[in-house]
Amino acid sequence: MPDVVLTSCVDYSASEVERALTRVLEPLGGLSWVKPGMRIVIKANLVTFLKPERAATTHPSLLCALVGMLTQRGAHVVVGDSPGGLYNAAFVKRVYQATGMEQVEQAGGHLNWDFGHSPAEYPEGKVCRQFTYTSYLDGADAIINFCKLKTHGMMAMTCGAKNLFGAIPGAMKPEYHFRYPDPRDFARMIVDLDEYFQPRLTIVDGVTCMEGNGPTGGTPRHVGLLAASESPHKVDLVCAKLLGLRREEVPTLEAALERGLIPPAVEELTVQGNVEDFVVPDFQRIETGNGHLFEGDGKKLSSRLRGALMAKVFSQKPKVIKHDCVGCGVCRDICPAKTIRIEKGKAVIDRENCIRCFCCQEFCPKSAMVVHRTWVARMLVK
Repeated sequence: MPDVVLTSCVDYSASEVERALTRVLEPLGGLSWVKPGMRIVIKANLVTFLKPERAATTHPSLLCALVGMLTQRGAHVVVGDSPGGLYNAAFVKRVYQATGMEQVEQAGGHLNWDFGHSPAEYPEGKVCRQFTYTSYLDGADAIINFCKLKTHGMMAMTCGAKNLFGAIPGAMKPEYHFRYPDPRDFARMIVDLDEYFQPRLTIVDGVTCMEGNGPTGGTPRHVGLLAASESPHKVDLVCAKLLGLRREEVPTLEAALERGLIPPAVEELTVQGNVEDFVVPDFQRIETGNGHLFEGDGKKLSSRLRGALMAKVFSQKPKVIKHDCVGCGVCRDICPAKTIRIEKGKAVIDRENCIRCFCCQEFCPKSAMVVHRTWVARMLVK
């Protein structure tokens, strides 16, 4: 059985996505494991209330096709996510409406309307041994992780591994950013969630991806890809290559490598489908600088000072594009460190206390927050 399967999917028409889903799942054994009466949760990416054509969320036509395949086998299928923001019926209903999720119920599935929270104890976790998650995941016989391939301000890329962060209730997400401000620890937390929930399959919607100022304010980019794997980390390793990202630039991949969940290079995976056919050489990535660590050994004062200086020079940070900012206050309200205020109708960031979680950049409704690198970093690191 291959580690990862890649196949073309040229558009979101019903006939095309059904054919593509069959092609991408068959080498992994198809859906033969699905038995009548099973409760299967499809964890989609429904980050916020954006229309499908914005390429921020898992496309409803793909979800409908998968729901149809599962219900034909007698499964009870629930589709859900916890978007950024309030985790209640009124807020999530807006997200369902904007992202076209009503189609899921027409296809025989069920949207999640359980907004309860459940506690988890995970002593095996590297950094996240206790957490709270969305209780609709309880009782699932299997979780299918159906993610969207996009750029991401903090993690460089959001795909399979990052999608499971949606198991954390929306209003609690800033707390986890505050608990894990270092991108490496945040990535380890995400991998803890992946290992706890153990999705049965990870499927990637890469038909139309998001490049540039992702994961919500970027630009749609047609790639024409569906990918699937039993491992969110292995499919992420392949998808990073497609976007021109090195493994060490993606913190979740480094965290997965730490635990032996992926090999060091794509070439060590068994991939069905030609990787080079889907490489996008001019994909507009977010240059995060996460692959550059300058701590030194931390023992000498000179080493610590040099590390602090280099981190200051090379670290990315959120930046306000003043002419796009409308002073709505979304960034201020979602900032876990409370470092943003509104002055004269524009957002202002307290640089001294910013933890660089990029929640402001992710959820700005006007795409007025962007990832910024110093001119020195832009000159020295391409």
